[in-house]
Amino acid sequence: MEQAVLSMKSISKSFNGIPVLKAVDFSLQKGEVHALMGGNGAGKSTLMKILTGVYTADEGEILLDGEPVEIKDIKDARANHIAMIYQEFSLIPTLTVAQNIFLTREPRTKVGLLKDKACIEKTKALLNELEVDISPHVVVGTLGVGYWQMIEIAKALSQEAKILIMDEPTSSLTKKETEILFSFIEKLKKRGITIIYISHRMDEIFQVCDRITVLRDGKNVLTEACSRLRMEDVIRHMVGSKMDKAFEWKERPYATDVPPVLEVRHLSAGEKVKDISFQLYPGEILGIAGLMGSGRSELARAIFAIDPKDGGEVIVKGKACTFKSPADSIKAGIALIPEDRRIQGLVLDHSVKENLILPFVKHLKKGFLLDERKANHLAGGLVKKLNIKTDDIHKAAKRLSGGNQQKIVLAKWLANEPDVLILDEPTIGVDIAAKTEIMEIIRELADSGKGIIVISSELPELLALSDRVLVLHEGTIKKEYRRKEIHAEEELQHAIQGY
Repeated sequence: MEQAVLSMKSISKSFNGIPVLKAVDFSLQKGEVHALMGGNGAGKSTLMKILTGVYTADEGEILLDGEPVEIKDIKDARANHIAMIYQEFSLIPTLTVAQNIFLTREPRTKVGLLKDKACIEKTKALLNELEVDISPHVVVGTLGVGYWQMIEIAKALSQEAKILIMDEPTSSLTKKETEILFSFIEKLKKRGITIIYISHRMDEIFQVCDRITVLRDGKNVLTEACSRLRMEDVIRHMVGSKMDKAFEWKERPYATDVPPVLEVRHLSAGEKVKDISFQLYPGEILGIAGLMGSGRSELARAIFAIDPKDGGEVIVKGKACTFKSPADSIKAGIALIPEDRRIQGLVLDHSVKENLILPFVKHLKKGFLLDERKANHLAGGLVKKLNIKTDDIHKAAKRLSGGNQQKIVLAKWLANEPDVLILDEPTIGVDIAAKTEIMEIIRELADSGKGIIVISSELPELLALSDRVLVLHEGTIKKEYRRKEIHAEEELQHAIQGY
C-alpha cells in the first residue's frame, strides 16, 4: 500500500480529566472517500477538531505525506491544505457565488481596492474545472441547497484544500441533490482530493465510501474496506456489548384504556413533518428515533408551536388546541426541553437562580419588584429536587457542568407542572453519571403520570427509557414498535437506516 496522505497516530485527548480519545489511529490514502462513524460521544468530532486545529491533542502525532506537522489552529490546518465543510452552511445568501467563494480573500489592487473582474474570472475557472454549471454572478440565496453544498466545496478547493472533511453533507439535501453530490465526489476523487465523510446514513456510506473507520468510547474499533463489510458488521462495532445497569429496560405499567394526554392527528409542517399521527398516554414514555434530518426535532417544534403547522391537529387532554405561539403550548400544559440547551434553553451569563425563575417572574413579583424571598425559595427547592450540583444559586449557569446545566433546563419547566414533556436529546454532551441521573428523573416523571416524548440519537438511552418507539424517515412515521418487540439495538438501527 502506498504511503498514507494523512496519519494520525495514538491521538489522545481529555477534558476535565475525562478521556474522550484514547490512543486513536486514523489514516487516509490519497483520493479515497473514508467514512468516519460512531455514536454520539464516540469521539468523531473531537478527532476532527484536532485535525482542523480547533483542539490540540494531549498525546500523539499527525503526519502529512509521512512528515510530522503541528496543527495548532485553523490557519495551520489551511496551510496544510485541510478544510472542513460543516453541516451548517457558512455562505451568505445575499452575496454572489464569486463573493462567497473568495470572501475575506478577494483579489485586490495595490491600494486595497477590490478586483471584481479577477474574482469572477477565478470563480469561473474553478467552477469550470469542477464541471459545476453555476454562474459566478448569481446570488447564492436564489439557489437550491444542493448548489450551496457545491459552492462550499468550491470555496474549500479555492484555498487549495487536498483533504476535505464533510460533516453530514446530505442531511439537508433531496434525493436528487444527493445523487448530484455523489457524482461530484467522484470527480473530486479523480482529481486526487481525499475526503473524510461523516454520516449516520449507512446506505450512503456503502454507496460512496472506500473505507470505514468506527470509533466507540474514544477508541478506533474498526478500519476496513467497505467491500469487505456488511451493514451488520458496522452496526455491531458501533454498538459494542457494553450495557450499564442504568440502560437496562424494565417494562413499566401505564394505562392505555384512558384518554390520551396528547394526540397528534395528520400533522404537517414544512418539508420535514408530513402527515404524522400518534397518541401519548399518561405515564407513557414515547421514544422518537430517526436519522439526522428525518424530522425528529421539527416534529417537536411543530407540536410546541415554534414552527407553524400546515395542517393537522394537536389535542391535549381531549381538547383541540389552536396554538399560535409557544406561550399557548405552555398554557395548555406542554413543555419542550430543546436540543441545544446552551443556546435555546439557558441564559448562560445569568445565575442558576435567574435561569430557574425565568418562566415565573411575573408570579414572583411584589409590586414592581421581584420578591427575592419567594424567588430564592423556589430556586433552592428546584436545586434540591433535581440534585443540581452548585454551591450557590447565584453562580453563573455557564460555570456548571453540562449535566447540571441540563438539569436547570428541566427544573425550570417542571416547576410549571406540565402534562406533556418533550425532551429533544436530553442527555447530549453530559457525562455518564449525569446521564444516569437525568434518565432516572425522566422515569420518575412518567411514573407520576406525565406523558413523556424522548427524541434521541443515543439508541441505548432510547431503548432504556421508552415504552414505545416511533421511527421517523423523511418526515413520516416509518415504523412503530412496542419496546418489548425490540430484542436488540441492531434491530432498531436497521429500521432507522431503512432496512
